[in-house]
Amino acid sequence: MIKQLLLRILRGKNAGGLNLDQKEMSFLDHLEELRWHVVKALAGLAIGMILCGIFAEFIVQKILLAPLLAVGLKAQVLAPYGIVMLYIQAALVSGFILSMPNTLYWLWKFIAPGLMPNERRYVSGIVGWTSFLFFGGCAFGYFVLVPTALTFFAGFGTANISLNIAVDRYITFLLALVLGTGLVFELPMLSYFLAKLGIMSAEFMRKYRRHAYVVILLIAGIVTPTPDMVTQLLMASPMFVLYEVSIFIAKFVYKKKEKEKEQQATEEDVSGSDDEGW
Repeated sequence: MIKQLLLRILRGKNAGGLNLDQKEMSFLDHLEELRWHVVKALAGLAIGMILCGIFAEFIVQKILLAPLLAVGLKAQVLAPYGIVMLYIQAALVSGFILSMPNTLYWLWKFIAPGLMPNERRYVSGIVGWTSFLFFGGCAFGYFVLVPTALTFFAGFGTANISLNIAVDRYITFLLALVLGTGLVFELPMLSYFLAKLGIMSAEFMRKYRRHAYVVILLIAGIVTPTPDMVTQLLMASPMFVLYEVSIFIAKFVYKKKEKEKEQQATEEDVSGSDDEGW
């Protein structure tokens, strides 16, 4: 199914039915179209980064450092250029998160011509739901994972050892958790899309559940910026839940597709009977 989708896009065939006067796009035409989609996505990314750069002081002081200060920890700069790099990193990653809906929109605009009409009907809502899940995942990482991890780390301080955190490493830790959780929360939407295209089914996900759990633990270990098991398990826990939710989503999609097939078959039988009677 993925191969068929790619072939439709590269051949420029609108499976929903092109006008007879409309010519198929060549491979170079599609490369040109892809280039403009990438340019527009990058333009949105640049605008998001510029906006975040303008409000970098607020983002760093009121948003990024808030979880650290809430648990009574302090940040320190160990390099002369540390503050500058901190603000640049905050603007870049925050701009990337802010511009995610625009990036998803232009990705959809490129894929849309290669989809069937019924596929375009359900994919049109993917941009909104994907953005919602992404921001929901970022919020979960910021309000749940980061404070829990920092509280756990702060509990190991002693009277003889002062736990002061390098601000660059803290920002990397926080942004990696927030961004990683946002991407992880896309799993239900990805499962819905793959189930709609017939690539993944609930039976397949149940059969390979144990394998998927192992993969989830590996992904959590890669995404988590620290080697401790606590943070990795915190990252893996919502992934386990999302995987189970994805199974129900795939099952729902399958039942809906079966009903649509039965309805279509019934309509064809009725139309065939009418033709014979005529």
